Amino acid sequence: MPRTAAIPARFMELLGGAARAGERARGSGVIAGTRVDANKRHVFSKPGRTGTGNAEFGAIARRRSVSRMDVEGEASRVLAELRAQADPARAEYEKRYLKSDFVHIGVPVPALRKVAVSTVKGKPTRDDLVALARTFWDVTQEGRPVHEARIAAGEVLAKRAVLLEPRDLRLAEELIRDSASWVYVDHLAEKVVGVLVVRYPDLAATLDAWVADPYMWIRRTALLALLPGVRGGDPDLGRIDRYGDALIGEREFFIRKALGWVLRELSKKDPAWVTAWVEPRIDTISGVTLREAVRHLPAADVARIKGQTADQAR
Repeated sequence: MPRTAAIPARFMELLGGAARAGERARGSGVIAGTRVDANKRHVFSKPGRTGTGNAEFGAIARRRSVSRMDVEGEASRVLAELRAQADPARAEYEKRYLKSDFVHIGVPVPALRKVAVSTVKGKPTRDDLVALARTFWDVTQEGRPVHEARIAAGEVLAKRAVLLEPRDLRLAEELIRDSASWVYVDHLAEKVVGVLVVRYPDLAATLDAWVADPYMWIRRTALLALLPGVRGGDPDLGRIDRYGDALIGEREFFIRKALGWVLRELSKKDPAWVTAWVEPRIDTISGVTLREAVRHLPAADVARIKGQTADQAR
């Protein structure tokens, strides 16, 4: 029997209740999903979810007769190919490194990316892209999300971000709020949210709210979403300035690091601006942020800044 004949059953095993709930979705508009606790830090499996996002997914399911992609079939194929590359030792290492409670298959990111983006090498519709990402994101095994499936969700969205529309910022926010690690957040922040903001500048107003959000990963997203503009030569200096001042006193390592990254990338194109921003804030900027911010500054500027830091320490 050809290998592909075994894929649906294996996929159903990996999805667990999620695949069966997906079948119910075609009639009810409800799909298997995840939720986050009040502090948005731990993910728990639940049998189903409803709401605006799922109304959209339900509509996609109802339009399947005109869809150009077999979303479940593609997801089935990807999960089967990833399982065929499983490395239990790597999976255990990743779980320890990421302090993860998720199921890990143990596939390196380059190999994972190659398999995942093969689903969107053609020209999927925006609706199929969103449906595929949601399907990957909602994969569970024994009630726990599957790490590689969530990475795949981010990869397909990033690969075809040009298809996304302003309304899809809500999808990105939903996925980020359902994340508890930089390994999912950072790719979504830069390659999905950041790309949307560059293409639709009015969406940057949402970042203004996010920078003060109680959930740390949303605040980090507000910063990292500025990176595409910086790298593309059109930095939003006003927001970098305001967000930097708003977050410079943060004690969260991941916020301090993100601010440093934005300043570091900007320094490659406009070192004078970064130097002028950093120097007056020597007494408040964290060491983590400062180390990143000065990494590509001219040696004379770095020496002067470090000298001021030493003076502050005396």
